[in-house]
Amino acid sequence: MIWQWTGLAVFSVTLLPAGIALLTGHVPQRLHARLTPMRPWGIALLAFYTAAPLNALPRLAGASTTATLAATALAGLLTCAGCVLVIVAGHRTQAITR
Repeated sequence: MIWQWTGLAVFSVTLLPAGIALLTGHVPQRLHARLTPMRPWGIALLAFYTAAPLNALPRLAGASTTATLAATALAGLLTCAGCVLVIVAGHRTQAITR
């Protein structure tokens, strides 16, 4: 159970602030050229972040196996959506720099 808390803390410290910063446009000037469509990158990071609580909280709360499996499946879907957003944002960045 310590790994659940550790993973939740690490993702909360790293992905949550970065995703919110990208979503609101508060990025250092030197990164603006690389992260041109910032909102998709921010939404993707927040989608990756939501996988951590969806996996950890049902287990920490002692939820049933069905609820834990449903939350894990939803976390997988959100992670796939985040991957799609990263791919789309990467292609948009390449199209803008060409």
